Amino acid sequence: MTSSPRPGSSFSRSRFTRRNMLLATPVVLGTGALAACSSGGSEGSGSSGSDGGVATGGGATGGTLTIYTTGEEMSFDPATSQSLAITSLGLTARRLTAWKTSPDAPTELIPDLATDTGTPSEDGKTWTFTLQEGLKFEDGTPITAAAVKYGLERSFAPELTGGLTYHKVLLEGGEDYAGPFSGEHLDSIEAVDDLTLVLHLNRPYGDFGWVASNPAFAPVPEDSGQPETYATQPVTSGPYRVESYSPGAQAVLVRNEHWDAGTDQARAGGPDTIEFALAQDASVVAQSIIADRSDAQDSFLASFVPTAQLVQARNDPKVGDRLVTSGPGALEYLVLNTESEALKDVNIRKALQYAVDKEAYRTAKGGEISGDFATTLITPGIAGREEYNLYAEAPTGDAEEARRLLAEAGAQDLSLRLVIRDDQTAAAESIQQALTRVGISVTIQPLDANAYQSEVTAGDGSAYDMVLSAWQPDMPSPNANLTPLFESTQIGNGNYNLARYANEEVDAALLEASSTLDADEAAAKWAAVDKRIMEDSPVVPLIYSKNSFIHGSGVENFVIGQFPAYPNYLTTTLKA
Repeated sequence: MTSSPRPGSSFSRSRFTRRNMLLATPVVLGTGALAACSSGGSEGSGSSGSDGGVATGGGATGGTLTIYTTGEEMSFDPATSQSLAITSLGLTARRLTAWKTSPDAPTELIPDLATDTGTPSEDGKTWTFTLQEGLKFEDGTPITAAAVKYGLERSFAPELTGGLTYHKVLLEGGEDYAGPFSGEHLDSIEAVDDLTLVLHLNRPYGDFGWVASNPAFAPVPEDSGQPETYATQPVTSGPYRVESYSPGAQAVLVRNEHWDAGTDQARAGGPDTIEFALAQDASVVAQSIIADRSDAQDSFLASFVPTAQLVQARNDPKVGDRLVTSGPGALEYLVLNTESEALKDVNIRKALQYAVDKEAYRTAKGGEISGDFATTLITPGIAGREEYNLYAEAPTGDAEEARRLLAEAGAQDLSLRLVIRDDQTAAAESIQQALTRVGISVTIQPLDANAYQSEVTAGDGSAYDMVLSAWQPDMPSPNANLTPLFESTQIGNGNYNLARYANEEVDAALLEASSTLDADEAAAKWAAVDKRIMEDSPVVPLIYSKNSFIHGSGVENFVIGQFPAYPNYLTTTLKA
């Protein structure tokens, strides 16, 4: 199914994405999903040779880094990828812009293929990017503005589905464009000359520099072959090229000799070879890395450390700083269906803000290491976030205030349906017990992934009163936190406004904030709309989750930044 956003809508999602899967399963970063961290962007170095030189960040060049993933397949096609700018696809595909991550500061937007992060026109509807001179694909041919244009155009093709869609609803004419394979081109993507790309939007958009870091902004040569083969036979622009790929077994990346480290601020290019070991058992791999076996020393596990191994690693002094836990990241929250007869009254929804015991929820998730208590919708590590708390001061809630609000609303014998995924039972029971103490009966209904997609994201809202969910933004912008979850156009049709929240005032405020070019002015507007949404109580923020990863003793520069809460593949290196 596809969503049909109004012109100017910020998002269009027709997919079952990683953000809402965070509560269900560990994210498999090796398949191009999430990641984030680093000791910072890379300036120069990263020699193509294996002479033991020094890569950016202090690690040595050379060696083979193994990344263990639970996923069985990988795709290297930027048109179909949802990969964040610092994960697997970033090793092979550069974009117009990139991210510099740090544990000590919000993630910074930096140039990648371009000389800067984009220059908007005065009205914010036209963005110009100038490419660096001398950039080359793996085969030695020049990377041009026309190649970036073609890469963007490919992302519109119905043959290539699943990628991020921010640019598709922003570029003029994008709603009627079906890709370049029939010979048609999109005039709003203008390759003025070999180095100049001009993008014409249908409205002002202050965060377009961030959008330009998405996978679709990677260059693709127009003679790159059939679309169905590009996923495994890409023409790469990053420090690595694909040497071999066997689904269910392994993908091997080796050096792209035409990558120039001096043009790349985002990538260290340290290891000579990066091997993705596919279809791995996370528990087995974690055990090997905890033991620091010789065959696991130059490796890391892409997915979260399973609970049993996490406890083991925390108690093993030999592991030490090889176990890396992020700061607060994705927002985990309780969805309150505003269209449900039981929850239409805002005072009833506010009562739930006081009734929920966030401490009990966090305990069910594994305790303090699983996250920090949440009160806002914009997540930590994103510039412009303001801390506030409209409801219960204590994370255990305020049962007395919840009962008072319920009584004022005349809510008696309230019975609610809580829909969850199969493995969320313990967390759901913590919600159930907290609501029971204020007189609300909760029925927990587990669903498998297919049923969840059908009844929750693509349904009409009749299947649930509440849902346990989570959201990891695609980029460090408040827009990516708020618009997909709370704009009214994002209700149903596979989108993620699961609260089915519709407020014309909020829609207008979201549009105004996203159209504001001045960063400080935009930040103030985002903070205001965050609080305005919470006044209507469409969700109960629970925790900002923390993620734990583990690596072998031969791995260096494996650091998790403020956003996102995942390791930066592009700056990870090996010891000399």
